[in-house]
Amino acid sequence: MKDAARPTFTELFTPKLVTVLREGYGLSNFRSDALAGLTVAIVALPLSMAIAIASGASPAQGLYTAIIGGFFVSALGGSRFQIGGPAGAFIVLVGATVDAHGMDGLILATLISGLVLAAIGFLRLGTYIKFIPYPVTVGFTAGIAVIIFASQIAPLLGLSIAGEEPRALLDKLPVLFDALPTINLPTVVVSVATIAIIVGLKRYQPRWPGMLVAVGAGAIAMALFDLPIATIGSQFGGIPMGLPAPHLPTLSFEKVVAVLPNALAFALLGSIESLLSAVVADGMTGRRHRSNCELVAQGVANVASSLFHGICVTGTIARTATNVRAAAHGPIAGILHAAFLLVFIVAAAPLAAYIPLASLAGVLAVVAWNMVEKQAFITLVRASWGDAAVLLVTFGLTVFRDLTEAIVVGFALGSVLFIHRMSKTTAVETAPFVTEDQADAEGGRTPYREAEATDPDIVVYRITGVFFFGAAASIGSVLDRISDRRRALIVDFAAVPFVDSTAANTIEGLAHKAKRQGVALILTGASAAVRKALEAHGLTPPFVRYEASVELALAALHPRAEAA
Repeated sequence: MKDAARPTFTELFTPKLVTVLREGYGLSNFRSDALAGLTVAIVALPLSMAIAIASGASPAQGLYTAIIGGFFVSALGGSRFQIGGPAGAFIVLVGATVDAHGMDGLILATLISGLVLAAIGFLRLGTYIKFIPYPVTVGFTAGIAVIIFASQIAPLLGLSIAGEEPRALLDKLPVLFDALPTINLPTVVVSVATIAIIVGLKRYQPRWPGMLVAVGAGAIAMALFDLPIATIGSQFGGIPMGLPAPHLPTLSFEKVVAVLPNALAFALLGSIESLLSAVVADGMTGRRHRSNCELVAQGVANVASSLFHGICVTGTIARTATNVRAAAHGPIAGILHAAFLLVFIVAAAPLAAYIPLASLAGVLAVVAWNMVEKQAFITLVRASWGDAAVLLVTFGLTVFRDLTEAIVVGFALGSVLFIHRMSKTTAVETAPFVTEDQADAEGGRTPYREAEATDPDIVVYRITGVFFFGAAASIGSVLDRISDRRRALIVDFAAVPFVDSTAANTIEGLAHKAKRQGVALILTGASAAVRKALEAHGLTPPFVRYEASVELALAALHPRAEAA
């Protein structure tokens, strides 16, 4: 029965697109998806270019990523509503990779990360990736937002910086301060106007595509007044009218080894970001995504993006939420979003040359502000010292050190905090030979102290909670107090749902000590899983005895009284 209940390979990896089509797909569904896809494309158009520029890539690469990656995420993914494309969370990692290995290194790292993501999905590890503690996700998201905003200060103010702008925050701030005298007033006006339009429309006309309107207004102002500010045309020469021919990046063993750490960082962050986005979509719709299928799709999308000279692809929370709010029916909305972006490249690419970089910087400034979960940050700081420590360490390492290091250290701290809290829920107590009702009537049992019993040569220990390595030392010290005068020791496992190898080893040591002192050890109330774990460590009859309950163990030790 247990094996029959397990999902099959087909059930785990069938794309949601196939599921939606099997359910029946009509013209009304297509209309809903087309409208949602157009809405998302309008949001994705300026955002994809802005993220790519901030990452050290070209605006065209951002659009290639949204088109190719977005198509495969929707066509093969395990979520009905996921929208794939370049994400703000990757700006730091992508920029660092470009600085260290060049654009070819970035494309190769994207390709490798896609293969890693697909492997993670096929190995069914997606479930474990979702175990990242909440304070870690809030901390690194807030840290990324700070870094994104810091990276946009120069384009927001039109600063002229001699040489390359440092990416590290502590190195960047002195350079920006020294460049303040070069501030460009028209650039500041366009930046402020862009932010004002986005914020104003969100408040007073939330149905309007604020980002596209703001960027469009900046482009119109540029075309009419020929403002002395940087544009996509002046900086990048515009956007090609079409997709490039697919081709493999330059491959060599040395290059693969060099970019492998970056690729693994892309895969780690991409898996976290995409599954978090899918969970958000599930919460908004009541649906359930297939996490491992989603990771395989993310892997294919990254490989395909790299072949078209795109950058990292992941599920994007803001665009996915927009897709849900636009009443999308299924994955075809995401496929159409990619098609609409392709139409823009083919039909309207020359217009992109007029888009001011200050407008795209304003878009990213708003994105950075919205990325910070402000209420969650404050709540976690106030909740407990443990959560606050995990949050602040993750945030600090993200801002001042490295994103991958922040996630690893934050996860480790969160795990230690969890182990500490779980160990506090596990307890051991001694008990007299009375019924539960009598014990309650007499004020309960006294933990960690041997209670008086009718037979002083028999003692009962009751363990409650998960018995694992975090609690093994404290429980083991209590169980070790066996007097030479005892003739029997009963350890009750009725309230223990799980025993790990460390805990089983603790009981094994207790059994050896009991045997040396001539004390009978009886284990009671152990479930099948707990008994299996104990027996795997040699705790088998006749070395120890098993009974279904404490009462049966006592009856076995007092056969005459029982018979009377």
